Amino acid sequence: MPFEERSIMSQKREFVRLASGDDANMRELCRRFGISPTTGYKLMNRYRDEGDKGLQPRSRRPHHSPGKTSARLEELVLQVREERKWGARKIKYDLERAHLEQVPAVSTVNAILRRNNCIAPKESEKHKAWERFECAKPNDHWQMDYKGHFRIGAGRCHPFDVLDDHSRYLLGLEACSNELGETVKDRLVKIFRRYGLPDAMVVDNGPPWGGCDAGNYTILAVWIFTLGIRLINARAWHPQTNGKIERMHRSLKSEVLQHRFFKDIDECQEAFDEWRYIYNYRRPHQAIEMKVPADRYKMSRRSYPEKLPELEYGPDDQVRKVHSSGTFSFHSRTIRVGAAFLGLPVAVRATEKDGEYEVFFSRQRISIINLSLPPGGEG
Repeated sequence: MPFEERSIMSQKREFVRLASGDDANMRELCRRFGISPTTGYKLMNRYRDEGDKGLQPRSRRPHHSPGKTSARLEELVLQVREERKWGARKIKYDLERAHLEQVPAVSTVNAILRRNNCIAPKESEKHKAWERFECAKPNDHWQMDYKGHFRIGAGRCHPFDVLDDHSRYLLGLEACSNELGETVKDRLVKIFRRYGLPDAMVVDNGPPWGGCDAGNYTILAVWIFTLGIRLINARAWHPQTNGKIERMHRSLKSEVLQHRFFKDIDECQEAFDEWRYIYNYRRPHQAIEMKVPADRYKMSRRSYPEKLPELEYGPDDQVRKVHSSGTFSFHSRTIRVGAAFLGLPVAVRATEKDGEYEVFFSRQRISIINLSLPPGGEG
């Protein structure tokens, strides 16, 4: 996928940051970004020599001005606050990452914000520290969701986003005109081609990915299973299961969407692309020790296959083909798994419990059979 005109600068920035990693595979990275190795190396050389100026030949405003007065320092703090709506801690770390010689303490930044009426009273209140869970390494779990849609000049925008659980790296932030399964698949293919495949994806129980009960799976979910990716459904009425992406939605709303009107989807996408770069490479996160997501993220080594792989099951599996009714036969019983699996093979595996079997499609368990129950009582 070559650089897109509407977001070419943010994509160039992302490319050079990923290519700067210690174990970066330059040729594979160029392939995923849809550019030639010659172009990739040229971008890297210009970036090393000139920084961002090497990516786009235009004057760029410096993040800091050594030797300026404290008035200039206060101006920088207020500028970051105005642009990003961040609090004192994030502003301090942003100035540090910009290599400012004299970085003020958090208390000083907070005082500047208070003095200029930039802090609402509730912003400084202490909140309960929640116990956090995160995966051990990048690409173990990705969180996927739609943010609530909003009105634009030509219809409505439905932001679709994918976030890496371990690093908080925002892999995709897509401005969509609907929430259909085909739209999600189209955006996921783009993300998979660039970053590779995760081990699992965490989603809620609604469309277009489908619920966790037998018979509720969608065609989109089956496609994801075929790629060897597990779907983990969040518990009903527990949005904290997808808490990291919910927290990102709050930042997106306050830093991009609030008090702003977009004329169309393209204008939304342009704003999303710019903010995604800031979120991944500039915005420090308190939950990851004030690092930015790019400090912790590495692309998956599992590349996206342009042709879906053949399903393979173990020698002890009992393989059954799903009929047009979304069912298959097992021990003279009719087991329902859903019409989305029509014509596809599923594997039945015995468990340690007598009479209990698990039904798998690829790596995903999609149903449980209990022969000790009367017909129709299977899970």
